[in-house]
Amino acid sequence: MVQLTSHSASVSVEGAGAAEFTESPAEGETASRGRHGEADFPRHLVHRSDAEDVFPTGWTPQTDTQFSVSARWPHAHRFFAPVSGRYQDPLLIAETMRQTTMLLGHAAFDVPVGDQFVMWELAYVCEPDRLLLGRAPWDITVDVSCSRIRRRGRSIGSMHVELLLHRLGTVLARGGGRISCTSAKVYERLRGDRRDVIGAPIPLLPAVAPAEVGRTDVRDVVLAPGLQRNVWQLRLDTAHPTLFARPNDHVPGILLLEAARQAAVAVTPGHDFLPASVKTDFLRYVELDRPCWIEARPVPAGDRSMTGVHVSAIQDGEPVFTCTLGSPSGPHGTAGNQRSRPDDRQNDQS
Repeated sequence: MVQLTSHSASVSVEGAGAAEFTESPAEGETASRGRHGEADFPRHLVHRSDAEDVFPTGWTPQTDTQFSVSARWPHAHRFFAPVSGRYQDPLLIAETMRQTTMLLGHAAFDVPVGDQFVMWELAYVCEPDRLLLGRAPWDITVDVSCSRIRRRGRSIGSMHVELLLHRLGTVLARGGGRISCTSAKVYERLRGDRRDVIGAPIPLLPAVAPAEVGRTDVRDVVLAPGLQRNVWQLRLDTAHPTLFARPNDHVPGILLLEAARQAAVAVTPGHDFLPASVKTDFLRYVELDRPCWIEARPVPAGDRSMTGVHVSAIQDGEPVFTCTLGSPSGPHGTAGNQRSRPDDRQNDQS
């Protein structure tokens, strides 16, 4: 049990596991300290090259272990698209948590550029009714508390992070996780034999029907048909601008989260599933060049007002990722939970 507390709220989240959640910044980039404006926010601090995929806009230290991070969610994003035109995509919460943690790791805790962040556990809970869209982008604040910090020289070896996301005085979500940092030298020793996979062609499998997994564009589908009911093969499009923003030697964590969401949508009657809660365990690196199977099954949510789905990723006969997701039960106006990709020409901000 990890007790997650924030500057003004707390929530308990269980879970443990391991997997690489990000790719390395580009060679020669450096981290900096202080508050950054949106226009010149260093993208390398969140390991993103396209401005459209960068959500933090600045950070301010409160204490040595507590921080306030400002972020902006777009009204429409090419991948984290609005759900049925009504809700912000809840996976924006997970991606904002991921980027916030990397930002503070580099800028506040002196994690060298080139080191790898490893996410062992990630969880959040939110109120879907507080994610209803307006007509403009959302400026939000993320209160962050870091604890159980294990130092490695001037940098850190591991720490727990607890986050509270709020906007206009209203709490949107609470969550947290545990990370560790691996030096570039150690990572090369651990993964050196897999580096030849970077840039190698990965066969693009056929996609399931987008409507079955809450998508409208086949480019965003990450599941391929399987041989059994409620089992799919992970579908990897290494040219996807958001899921594979940089070359990588393994499957990115955000893609695994999206696979879990799509599987949950697929097994829910009416495909009406909004991931209001997520509890994820990253167990091992998921390799790009070997089949990975995604299995989903409904589970009790512990709350009659919620629907639960447990998703596992299996590779080489071993579990590599697990995720339990919760959605409000019954129809809640998501109209099949489909998300439309905006016109790419309208969102080319890089």
